[in-house]
Amino acid sequence: MKFHEMNENEIASALRTDFTEGLEEKEVKRRREQHGYNALAEGEKQSALLLFFSQFKDFMVLVLLAATLISGLLGEMVDAIAIIAIVLVNGILGFFQERKAEKSLDALKELSAPQVHALRNGEWTKIPSKEVVPGDILKFISGDRIGADIRLIESRSLEVEESALTGESVPVQKNTSPLRIPNPGLGDMENMAFMGTMVTRGTGTGVVVATGMKTAMGQIADLLETAETQETPLQRRLEQLGKILITAALFLTLLVVGIGVLQGHDLYTMFLAGVSLAVAAIPEGLPAIVTVALSLGVQRMIRKNAIVRKLPAVETLGCASVICSDKTGR
Repeated sequence: MKFHEMNENEIASALRTDFTEGLEEKEVKRRREQHGYNALAEGEKQSALLLFFSQFKDFMVLVLLAATLISGLLGEMVDAIAIIAIVLVNGILGFFQERKAEKSLDALKELSAPQVHALRNGEWTKIPSKEVVPGDILKFISGDRIGADIRLIESRSLEVEESALTGESVPVQKNTSPLRIPNPGLGDMENMAFMGTMVTRGTGTGVVVATGMKTAMGQIADLLETAETQETPLQRRLEQLGKILITAALFLTLLVVGIGVLQGHDLYTMFLAGVSLAVAAIPEGLPAIVTVALSLGVQRMIRKNAIVRKLPAVETLGCASVICSDKTGR
């Protein structure tokens, strides 16, 4: 519903609430059963062990593991140990980077207010923000963090800092007048206050219109959790390189074995020689070099307060020539 376009009577009727008495406890429980708790849902988290092993599913890494197995069977233990060490370093670097990014993304949950002032049974009381339901009447003062998406019904010199949602660092002056702008962005809704934003000046009162994952902040959290994973250009090129190397290795093995046998050499000896040549043709250090280079790029991004969730995304961003962004929602 477009609460920003409604007047106070329409809002009270739509949400079945009383601006002077608030909700009764019985009604609060019924609405909580219907809408759930006012909290951002957590997506299915990948365990640290699975995240670590996922670093080894890259095609080039699988080629190296195959080369390690072959080197071990041929008795080249030094080569096998060296390749294993490179693969482990590559996996550890990727694992710690992704874990760091996941922890940074969890910071969204810290933007919700721990407690709010709500009008219940005609009395103002302090309650945990997760217990807020649509139709609750909340009040807030300078320094408070908004605990849900709210339609303002009273405002006294109220200004709210909304950079977490709109990117606009300058506080927005709020009012209670119905908004008649078609399809307004979040930054245009001057009669609304959103979960996670901060009151910088004045006081206000409002009615909760959305909680949990139905809030603007909840929609951002949902996008982060449900974003599709696609291969980056770098990953595709490395996979292509891996396939070329395997094809070349098999061709060289067959060629060496065939020529050796035709010249009268022992088949087993020539097979070992061909396999050794194939393993030597595989660039063991390539995945580690790529991972280190991407990690350095990630560290530079972190210094600019930018979170990179997946290492290969750094290379994809480097391919961009034009970036179009709209920080205010206008």
